[in-house]
Amino acid sequence: MSKYRELSEKILAGMGGVENIAKVAHCATRLRISYKKRELIRVEALKELPGTSGIVQKAGVIQFIIGPEVHDVYNDFVEVSGWKAQEDYYVDAAEEEEEEQKQEEKRDIQYYLMKFSNFIAPVFMPIIPALITGGMILAIKNLLVNYFGVSVDSGTAQWMLNIFDAAFKFLPVYIGYTMAQQLKMQPIMGAMLGAVLIAPTFESGVITDIFGIAVPQVSYRSTILPVILGVVLMYYVDKGLKKILSKTLAYFLKPILTMIVVTPVTLILLAPAGNLLSGYVADFVLWVSDTLGVVALPLLAVIYPYMVMFGLDKGLHPIALELLDKLGYNPVTVVIGFISNICIGATTLALAVTMKDKGQKAAAVSSGITALCGVTEPAFYGQLISHPRCMIGHAIGAACAGLFAGIFRLKTFVHGGCPGWLTLLFFVDQEGNINYVVIAVVTALIGMAVSFLATRIILSKNKK
Repeated sequence: MSKYRELSEKILAGMGGVENIAKVAHCATRLRISYKKRELIRVEALKELPGTSGIVQKAGVIQFIIGPEVHDVYNDFVEVSGWKAQEDYYVDAAEEEEEEQKQEEKRDIQYYLMKFSNFIAPVFMPIIPALITGGMILAIKNLLVNYFGVSVDSGTAQWMLNIFDAAFKFLPVYIGYTMAQQLKMQPIMGAMLGAVLIAPTFESGVITDIFGIAVPQVSYRSTILPVILGVVLMYYVDKGLKKILSKTLAYFLKPILTMIVVTPVTLILLAPAGNLLSGYVADFVLWVSDTLGVVALPLLAVIYPYMVMFGLDKGLHPIALELLDKLGYNPVTVVIGFISNICIGATTLALAVTMKDKGQKAAAVSSGITALCGVTEPAFYGQLISHPRCMIGHAIGAACAGLFAGIFRLKTFVHGGCPGWLTLLFFVDQEGNINYVVIAVVTALIGMAVSFLATRIILSKNKK
């Protein structure tokens, strides 16, 4: 019997059966299930499921807060429900509008931000483990070379560098695959387009023109926007060919015609434009950081939990990857997540100290420690949401830690989700120096101390 079979059965019943499910996915800590008809959802039953820390309701999606074991829950749910991971569910524009009217979803800015976040998360979340692995191994390699006498030209160092290259240099292939999958196309075609951008033939510079039109000689390794733009074009070409070709011919001709149409436009126009836009994105983030100065990090660290709540943090992944590609470091997105997560953990531990019930205290301590390690959903949704005054303590701690990090220009050199005490290697620079690791440790200690003390004072005054 599967470990999470009973939980999966209850989730399935609360969602109105497999017939009411449009999509099943998961991120680092949440099981995300999109539904077709809102009236079939038993929200109250889903809120009380054992083994979860609550649910988050968004536009057409129920998110179950599970924790690090979410991948196992996902696998058991797919098995129990009979859901087919590659099953296509398509709703045309008229049906979608009618369904949204039934659900009375208000189309304000929050609605569109949610739609964007729900779209972008499945594109980037599957590749995060590879990026973390590659980045951490590079950091270990740099430490070995700098402090343990390992030669930079040794087989060991080159082996570790090879793993890093596999994670980052082939990003266009990974993004192409997940992007095509999200757009309901054959994922391998998106991966193939990504491979076209970094294939040795193209990188050698021999493709100077296509049909007499000059091809810009640009390296697209580690980039994301060029392949994203190419896959978007592929989506419309694929859609058009489906209408023109019969089913018999489509199997053979559609992939060939798609690549013949898409690759020239991508190499000549879209990929260079995406590369240029990537530079503008990085420049804009740095301009905002420089304009706001040391105020930027404290402010963003304070609001970061609410960005996570609304799923807006997923929109930071493309920005983080562009910064790493163009600058070699990331001074914003992972840093604010690191500060916020540490402060949420300390705030939750301060709350746990005030609890009388042993069961509640144990749950709060467990979720607080988990948050210090980078996974904050159990602490945030399971504890702090029901004690909103605690978020004042978090804000004070995050602001103080963010101010220190801003003054000393803390930055990361690895991208990944769930930054916390276990990801200090994110702060080892390309040369293997640990200067920023020291700054990160002091930042975390400030955030923990201030958040814990501020929360204790706030709760004690509230009690009186």
